[in-house]
Amino acid sequence: MKKLLVVLIASAAAMSAAQAQQTAPRAYVGAGVASADHTFKHSGATNVDTDGYKASGKLFGGYEFNQNWGVEAGYTDFRSSGVNYSIGGVNNRGETKGESIYLAAKATLPVNEQFSVYGKLGAARNKSELVTLNAAQNRDERKTEAYGALGAQYNLNQNVALIAEYERYGKSKDFGAKADVWTIGAKYSF
Repeated sequence: MKKLLVVLIASAAAMSAAQAQQTAPRAYVGAGVASADHTFKHSGATNVDTDGYKASGKLFGGYEFNQNWGVEAGYTDFRSSGVNYSIGGVNNRGETKGESIYLAAKATLPVNEQFSVYGKLGAARNKSELVTLNAAQNRDERKTEAYGALGAQYNLNQNVALIAEYERYGKSKDFGAKADVWTIGAKYSF
């Protein structure tokens, strides 16, 4: 019984020491490619044709307090997207632009040394702009909305990791990039 107790205490001490090395606070930066479907909804619009899915750039950075908790901020440029549509039999053309910045708390669950899954929850400041040939139909929307994400991370080494995530930037939009975004990227921790 004493031997078992000694082994348990030694094991706990070894795991605590190993965990202490992994849980040191660290900052990170990263870049990714975000892909969102572009949409257009307008009262009376028919024959709507948009560019569909477009790849966009994303920059992000964060701070991991330990291996389970952190905070992250990021910027996503949803690029411009063309739209063709008809209203009352008159053909129209427009262009949508969008971008978002977010701040979120991040919870990570390590599966093993190389792989982990995570979730993020916070707020995003979303901007969508529609510029048409008919200036009366132009729109500019800016909203602060809920932000959430689910993702996976694969560590290539102690400092470099690959990420893949599904992000939700608030509610669905009437024009521009939809709220559902798929992102792949890389991050560097220091």
